[in-house]
Amino acid sequence: MQQSRALRKLAKLMDYVLGRRPDEFGLVPDESGYVRIKDLLKALNEEEGWRHIRRSGINEMLLSLPEPPVEISGNLIRAKERGRLMVPEPDGAPVEDLPALLFTCVRKKAHPVVVEKGVAPMGQHPRVILSSSQETAMRIGRRFDAAPVLLTVQTAKAREAGVGFHRAGETLFLSGALPPESFTAPPLPKAKPEAEKARKDRTETTVSERDPMPGSFVLEFGRERDKGGDRLSRRDRKRKDMAKDKEKKQARRQKQKNLPDF
Repeated sequence: MQQSRALRKLAKLMDYVLGRRPDEFGLVPDESGYVRIKDLLKALNEEEGWRHIRRSGINEMLLSLPEPPVEISGNLIRAKERGRLMVPEPDGAPVEDLPALLFTCVRKKAHPVVVEKGVAPMGQHPRVILSSSQETAMRIGRRFDAAPVLLTVQTAKAREAGVGFHRAGETLFLSGALPPESFTAPPLPKAKPEAEKARKDRTETTVSERDPMPGSFVLEFGRERDKGGDRLSRRDRKRKDMAKDKEKKQARRQKQKNLPDF
């Protein structure tokens, strides 16, 4: 009974996410209303109380409920009832009431390239996904990078550069590639100072000298070795020196004892 109630709650949530407000969860359905199951699970797992949902849970819901609200095609899923769903069309009308600022994220390692060359569509989606909310943009960004870089897009500059925008829900928008002059990004990480580079070079040289190539050997003078021929470590040399000092002190005491009394 409890399991059946949980499956009905999951079905109700998925009907809302896929059939009404996918943009609220950072999802963009294709022209047929489908989203990738992988993307849906990521969105559901971000919600409190739904972080345990896996593909097996969706399959169980489909098999257990007499009329499940969703349907699956391969690795895609969509709502059966999509009358209130805003699905972006490939050649839809441009947005008239476009916000002055929109936000999108890129991978941290792509930050320098993006600043130089601009933002291109990423992954399997054919267009750049943007949001009027920084929080939603970061939520989407964390799905492909643990520490994504947030970009602020000036829509007026982007339009001047020929970029078109289309609405994909109340908070999400789609665009083509964004040129560098149409957005601002955080400063790039500072390059390592020359002093750090010089220190690294010295360290690498020292390691190279200490570890010769296989099959070769280095003649070393003035370094003690044990009976097996291995080089003594600094600690072993110190212990050996202390043992020698102790032996010398004992020898002096014994010599003093053996001296005759006058």
